[in-house]
Amino acid sequence: MAHIDLELEQYNELINSLYEAAKDSSTEDWREPLKLLQALFKANYVTLILKLPEEENLGLMMAVGGHLEDEHSIQYLPYQHNLTPFSDQPVDTVLTVGDFMFDAEWQKNSYRQHWCACNDVYHVMMIDISTPDVGNLRFRVTRPESQKDFSESDKAIAELLIPHFRRAISTFLQLHSRASLGSLYSRAIGRLSIATITIDEHGRALDTNLFAQEILEVGDGLKIVAGKLTAHSQSDNRELKRLIKLAFAQAGEKQTTPEAMSISRPSGEIPLGVVIEVIPSLTWADGKGQKKAVVYIRDSVGKSTTSIEISKKLFDLTPAETALSLQLTNGLSLEEAAEALNIRRNTARAHLRSIFSKTGVRRQTELVRLFLNSVAALGYDDRNL
Repeated sequence: MAHIDLELEQYNELINSLYEAAKDSSTEDWREPLKLLQALFKANYVTLILKLPEEENLGLMMAVGGHLEDEHSIQYLPYQHNLTPFSDQPVDTVLTVGDFMFDAEWQKNSYRQHWCACNDVYHVMMIDISTPDVGNLRFRVTRPESQKDFSESDKAIAELLIPHFRRAISTFLQLHSRASLGSLYSRAIGRLSIATITIDEHGRALDTNLFAQEILEVGDGLKIVAGKLTAHSQSDNRELKRLIKLAFAQAGEKQTTPEAMSISRPSGEIPLGVVIEVIPSLTWADGKGQKKAVVYIRDSVGKSTTSIEISKKLFDLTPAETALSLQLTNGLSLEEAAEALNIRRNTARAHLRSIFSKTGVRRQTELVRLFLNSVAALGYDDRNL
C-alpha cells in the first residue's frame, strides 16, 4: 500500500469542506473544496465534469485554477471535447495518463495537442465517480509539464476521497432536486391562485408567495403588523392567534386536521378562506429546530390565472371563445364580459352557445366550475394578468 502524505488536519478541513458544499442546493460553496484539492495536489486545474456533450448540446463542467481564477465563484465551462482518450474507464478507480498510454504516445496525441497543450495541461489524474440514480461524474486534476507526474501517494489520497466525494455529490444532487421540486410545487400552488405565508409559532411571517404579497399589500382582511400576520378585525385576529397556537400545540399528533377559518374584509368582499398547517419536523435533537407552519389563503374573488393556450387545447375553443370563458370564470356576467372584450352581446351569446356545445355543459355556473377545477390553471402565464 502506498504511503499517504496527508496530515490529519488537512484531511479534516477537506472533508468538512466537501460536506459543507453538499448542504447547499446552490453551487457557490463548491469553490472551497475544489480550491483545497487544487492546493493539496499542487494542481493548475481541478475540474468536475457534470455533463458530457450530446450531439448538438455542449457538456458542462465546473473548474478552478489557471486562467479561470475568480474570487467570487467557480467557473462554468462548456465541455466540448468528447474525443478524450480517457472515456469509458473503470468507475471509482484513480488513473493517470500512464495507465492509458506511454509518454511518447501522449506527446503525439491529438487531444493533448489541441486541448491540453493550450491550457498548459500535461499530467492528468482522473476518477469517474459513480453516483446513485445519476450516473458517473468525471473528476479531473491536472498539472503542467514543468511539474512532476502524480505519485502513488497522490493516487492513494484521491482513492481515499472517493467515498466522501460520492456521498457529498449525491447529497448535493438530492438537495438540488428537492429544492427544484419544492419550487415547482410552490409555483403550482401560485398558479391555482392560492396564497401561502410561512410563519413561526409566534405568528411571525417568514416567507410569502406572490399571491400572498398582493393580498397583504391591499390589506383587505390580512396584513403584517410588527412582523406578525394580523387580521383586520379584532375578533378575527383573536381567532387567528388562537388557531395558530392550537395548530402548533397539536403538531405531531396523529390524524390532526388543519385549522381553518374565514377572515372578514373591510371592503365587504367575500371573506378570505384561511387554513393553517404545521410543517412536519424531526422529533430528535431535543426539538430545538424552529417550528414553522404554512398559512394557505384563498381569495374567492381573486382573478383567475387560467392559461389561455392550455384552455384552448383542453376544450378545443377558438381564441374568442377562450377569452369569453376566462372573463366568465373571473366572475363577470355575459353582458359585462361582452363589454370587457368590446364585442356585441349577440356575438357573446353565439360564442357561449358554441362553448356549451364543445364543453358539454348547459349553464354558465357549470362552465365556471369546469374551468376552475381543470388543470388549465397549472399552465398559467402572465399574459392573463
